[in-house]
Amino acid sequence: MTGTYTPHAGDDHAKDDDVVSLLMRQHGDIRNLFDEVEAASGEERRDAFRRLVRLLAVHETAEEEVVHPFARRALPGGEAVVEDRLAEERAAKETLAALDEMDTDDPAFLPRLVALRSDVQRHARAEERYEFTHIRRSTDTADLAAMARALKAAEAMAPTRPHPGVESGAKNMALGPVAALMDRTKDAVRKAMGDR
Repeated sequence: MTGTYTPHAGDDHAKDDDVVSLLMRQHGDIRNLFDEVEAASGEERRDAFRRLVRLLAVHETAEEEVVHPFARRALPGGEAVVEDRLAEERAAKETLAALDEMDTDDPAFLPRLVALRSDVQRHARAEERYEFTHIRRSTDTADLAAMARALKAAEAMAPTRPHPGVESGAKNMALGPVAALMDRTKDAVRKAMGDR
């Protein structure tokens, strides 16, 4: 493989005791994977894209289970902030699902990927500005560490493909196997956070 290899989600086994630092590092990994996909071709592009799909699916699911519920409760205007992020995530999942159905060598693939990258980067900046900054300011180190553990637990259980329209527990309940996965994810999050 040419260039830098970005690990799969959770492969770095780094000690994560601050959820914001963990999420910021993942945002960097996502940017790196977009670079890899754009620079590669053939099998290398397919491999890099598979890793990008997995990291985005895992990252967003973990945020939906850990970060957004906290933001709803703890941030001023948290409900509106989270609803804006969920709308962005839903649009990105739809584009990612469409890309996932395409051959990475299709001439239409790269232009759609570049558009997705722009949307994902705008979303990440909004999260960093409207959620992450406030989480770090309003949360003590023990809660930041508990949220990081919960995020890692959610990642271990998260789906590896995008599921557009599944940004809430109620919608997950209608999906059978995905609902079971989400239940396991929620259980893992609660266990990791010590039933906080």
